[in-house]
Amino acid sequence: MPPSFIHRLLISASTLRNTTHLSSLHLNLTLLSLHHHHRHRHRYLSSTPTPPPPPPPPPFHPRSKTQLETQFETWVQNLKPGFTPSDVEHTLWSQSDPDLALDLFRWTALQRGYTHTHATYFTIIKILVSNKRYGLAETLIEEVLSGACDINIPLYNYIIKFCCDKRSLFNRAFDVYKKMYNSENCKPNLQTYSMLFNLLLRRFNKLNVCYMYLQSAKSLSKQMKAAGVIPDTYVLNMIIKAYSKCLEVDEAIRVFREMGLYGCEPNAYTYGYIVKGLCEKGRVGQGFGFYEEMKGKGLVPSSSSYMILICSLALERRFEDAIGVVFDMLGNLMGPDLLTYKTLLEGLCCEGRGNEAFELLDELRKRDRSMSEKLYKALLNGLHFLCR
Repeated sequence: MPPSFIHRLLISASTLRNTTHLSSLHLNLTLLSLHHHHRHRHRYLSSTPTPPPPPPPPPFHPRSKTQLETQFETWVQNLKPGFTPSDVEHTLWSQSDPDLALDLFRWTALQRGYTHTHATYFTIIKILVSNKRYGLAETLIEEVLSGACDINIPLYNYIIKFCCDKRSLFNRAFDVYKKMYNSENCKPNLQTYSMLFNLLLRRFNKLNVCYMYLQSAKSLSKQMKAAGVIPDTYVLNMIIKAYSKCLEVDEAIRVFREMGLYGCEPNAYTYGYIVKGLCEKGRVGQGFGFYEEMKGKGLVPSSSSYMILICSLALERRFEDAIGVVFDMLGNLMGPDLLTYKTLLEGLCCEGRGNEAFELLDELRKRDRSMSEKLYKALLNGLHFLCR
């Protein structure tokens, strides 16, 4: 074998031994490093403090019942199985808290074999309204109108009254009336029409608006007659007032003449509405005639009726009649206002009767104990200005 081959073989063996030795050395160093790292990590973990265990959960305490809940359970226990609407009605009236009454009302409605009647609905609605729970009351009213119970006349009328008292429910009041009018057994009665006429007249605040609502008043009056409802003096007065406000005084006088057919007597309000309507229409003489008629019956006009008549007579240059009405007014312990006095006194001045005006002012000052010094001086200065 050639020497060069042996030499190469020895070098390869030597290289293999060195490589094996280095690999073994590298493995030992790696194991030593891992062992050292493990010991160091174990020492670090053993030096870290162990976190404390979580605190135990707080003991469970059941929530104490409120006074309202306690009262509710007590009344529920008092309602024995098989309770009736009469029992529920008594229970509702026994509550001083309207919210508790409503809770009991709702709870009883869920019980098997029980159904609310118009009496129980009427009761809870009245309780809520008297305690100013208007929103809740309106919700129950809508339930009733939707058929939650049979409705009788008192419940219908109470619902209409509730709507009449709320300006926003004006149209709803007439919707309920139509439902009542078209019902079989719950026709509107005198109380129903009284409330609706009164509701309409609240809208008669301006002349141009009056005519729009007058048509409703006429229609309501016809329906009342068709239903056979006999009006009383209060309802007839409202009809007369509606016509007078719209200056349809002939219709007002027609109703006035028909009052006897219904067994009604006109009162001071009846005459007052007609007197004011006639004067505002320009029919002062006729208005003065109604004033004398009521005076002959011992009826006393209102202060507004007095003052409208005085001004109207003065503007018609009927000063003697006007002065007589003023003295009658003062005799009934009522005093005209500044405008009424000025209309009469300055009217005399403009007619060249200045001396009479000054004498009348002095007489009025004596009779009118409510005339203030300021009012007297204002009237006196006005006369001096006109009569100078």
